[in-house]
Amino acid sequence: MRQRSRGRVTLAAVAAMCAVAALPGTAYADGEDAAYTFDPGAKAVNGAEVSTEAAELEAGSVYKSSIKVGQKLYYRLNLDATTNAYVSAVVVPKGGGKVAYGDGVTVSIRDSSDLQCSSEDANFESAEYPRPITAYGYRVVEKDSSTCQGPGTYNVLVERESKATSGPEDWDLELRYATEPQLADEAAMPTEAPEGWPSASPAPPTPAGDNRRHGGTAYYDATSLETGEWKDEVAPGQTLFYRVPVDWGQQIFATARLGNSTASDEYISGALAMSLDNPALGHVDDVSPMSYAGKPASVSLDPVPPVAYRNRFDSSSSVSAMRFAGWYYLSVTLSPELKKAYGAKPFPLTLSVKVQGKAEKSPYAGDAGIFAVTEKDKDLAKSGQSGPQAAESDSNNMKLVGAAGIGAGAVLVLALGVWTLLARRRAATAGAGPSAQSGQSPYGGPPQAW
Repeated sequence: MRQRSRGRVTLAAVAAMCAVAALPGTAYADGEDAAYTFDPGAKAVNGAEVSTEAAELEAGSVYKSSIKVGQKLYYRLNLDATTNAYVSAVVVPKGGGKVAYGDGVTVSIRDSSDLQCSSEDANFESAEYPRPITAYGYRVVEKDSSTCQGPGTYNVLVERESKATSGPEDWDLELRYATEPQLADEAAMPTEAPEGWPSASPAPPTPAGDNRRHGGTAYYDATSLETGEWKDEVAPGQTLFYRVPVDWGQQIFATARLGNSTASDEYISGALAMSLDNPALGHVDDVSPMSYAGKPASVSLDPVPPVAYRNRFDSSSSVSAMRFAGWYYLSVTLSPELKKAYGAKPFPLTLSVKVQGKAEKSPYAGDAGIFAVTEKDKDLAKSGQSGPQAAESDSNNMKLVGAAGIGAGAVLVLALGVWTLLARRRAATAGAGPSAQSGQSPYGGPPQAW
């Protein structure tokens, strides 16, 4: 009787633990790629055409807005006298819209007297097809500057430029507002731009064993990469996003290659565009769009300097943008024009990425936020997880741990209940007297079977 009871307790424990182990996880099913996935945490905000009516943006937040042809929209910042502020605007044309060479936006930050603190353009250039592009404006505190240095109200101005031949559709905007951490030792920081850096392209990386990584649909869900050669597929009109952790003192190099096609050999100019953007989504550089004629083709980013604080003092925007460590974003777009000549089937894409140089110490005091490369970032780059996938994985692990705790508690309660019941049975049997000795139940009738 005791052995059977113990066996049932054991079976109950095993069943409970099996139930915990069988908890479902999240699966990522393959499906059609969205044109652009906006950050689900983005708050809706309307830009104002009059600066005094501008809505205030909060540091660390993401917003979704839109802009019409020829519009100039204002958003407000309230800044102190010590914080460096960065506001980026990702331009997302509506699907099927038409864009021309000079189409794009200008993002600037201005003080209350309309003096410009900084300005950056994002336009489609010779790759004249709709795709997400980004630019940022910033207010930085500098010792020898008298412009945009005091506390108070500042304006973010986003201006759209569209040719008369371009599509009239509104463009969506994804706005991000980030602040730069304070320096650990401001007096020790250089105040001049670098004079030179290694510019020779390194040897290509060695292909990895499992080197298939599918790009994300936006900056929000960009696929993480480390040094290596990565295979993917890209369809005409599609933009794929990747992110690479680049630490202080490190350089990033990237090459995109398209495989050959057996469907056609028609020449398409501007067939593939590739861009590099920094952790604050400021534009670093892009390449002259690659032409394609059905044969293998490739395009590479020009060498950019190693990440350094002093890069911000350079007059070149591509050098200045390499001013902080963190995730650097690569985007690759295949022209929709290829669909007419080659069909809608995705093209084989190979992305070669190399991060070179020894990581150096961060110049910031305390937590650097998005302007750092952590061990977790390196792990994500190794595994290929995007930010949302990593967050979902962490959430599932916490749920599993919680469920395991609940399951173990349930098993313990069940075991205690059975033990108590057995103890009561034994006590009742011991006090039953002759009826128990004769094999009869004290309540009459045959003995009860367990």
